[in-house]
Amino acid sequence: MSGDEPIIWCLLGRKAGDNTQVLALADELGLPYTKKRIVARPWELLTHLSLRVTLAGIDRRRSSPLAGPWPDLIITAGRRNEPVARWIRKQAAGKTRIVQIGRPWAPLDCYDLIVTTPQYFLPDLPSIRHNELPLNRLLPVRLTAAADGWRHRFHELPRPWIAVLIGGDSGRFVFTRRKGARLGRLSDRLANGAGGSLLVTNSPRTPAHVSAAFRNALQVPYFDYQWSPEGDNPYVAYLALADAFVVTGESMSMLGEAASTGKPLFVFDSGDGDRPWWRLRHNYRYKPLSHHLAMALGPRRMRRDIGRIQSTLVDNRRATWLGETSSLENWRRPDGEQQPAADGACLKSARRELELSAQAVRRLLTPC
Repeated sequence: MSGDEPIIWCLLGRKAGDNTQVLALADELGLPYTKKRIVARPWELLTHLSLRVTLAGIDRRRSSPLAGPWPDLIITAGRRNEPVARWIRKQAAGKTRIVQIGRPWAPLDCYDLIVTTPQYFLPDLPSIRHNELPLNRLLPVRLTAAADGWRHRFHELPRPWIAVLIGGDSGRFVFTRRKGARLGRLSDRLANGAGGSLLVTNSPRTPAHVSAAFRNALQVPYFDYQWSPEGDNPYVAYLALADAFVVTGESMSMLGEAASTGKPLFVFDSGDGDRPWWRLRHNYRYKPLSHHLAMALGPRRMRRDIGRIQSTLVDNRRATWLGETSSLENWRRPDGEQQPAADGACLKSARRELELSAQAVRRLLTPC
């Protein structure tokens, strides 16, 4: 290792969910680390198809500097940063260990540790750690601080507060205007049946027409946050204060964080049911089309099915599907105005997965 403490770099990209997992794992190590923000070029996919060790797919002027002293450990996630991590290891004469979160495009033996989840079809190997849900680090002190900062902004809304976390297109899930309206109608019915209100947030992936269709379907009181890279974001406060959650099923990170609170969780299925994908016009956009072709033609380890995470949550009774008959009939107003931070078995399970993942990383840093 380099000196008394290892040099650790976290490669961050444009996907908030990937970055959340990378930083959660790095924080859990309890060691200093450096954030390296990587900006990919629009045509970066071509560099991945060739599996070359190169920086050709990134905009070096807009990305963080990449220069020695080189790290002992890299933690990264997502396709776009893979060639970058391997390029850094090459500059370090092979001494850098790489921890990849998710599913790698390059051969599995290119990585020292892979931390993955059920939607990827990765084998059981000593170098692969399988978790039930994406990593997150919802510390009580962070939840409490966020709740204290936001509670007054919607304290007049009737309880229960149902947080609606809206994602966007991902894999076989394509969010259309009609689906946005249905999500709004079902969320409205859920809140109305309980005499409550909605705490709404979209995400960087949410199409504007979906957000508009959702809002147009609402009749109950609601607080609406439209995602922006600037300003104060109530997302963590929602996790702390909401009495229940509605989450669009394509978002791994939002599902994992909502599930870890142990509060009622309703999953909205933004898929297309049993209808053949090739008969639906919206599936001929670039992302869903490439996903369907990869699932049909690609090797098993390159496939992805987010539905497997949804099914795991429902099968384990940590979530239910959002539908016409969904209700919060057993909900009871808590004493006082403060809602407790995440606690209980669900949070302990999420913490345990993070701890075990960090232990696997520490073993990479332990001299033989």
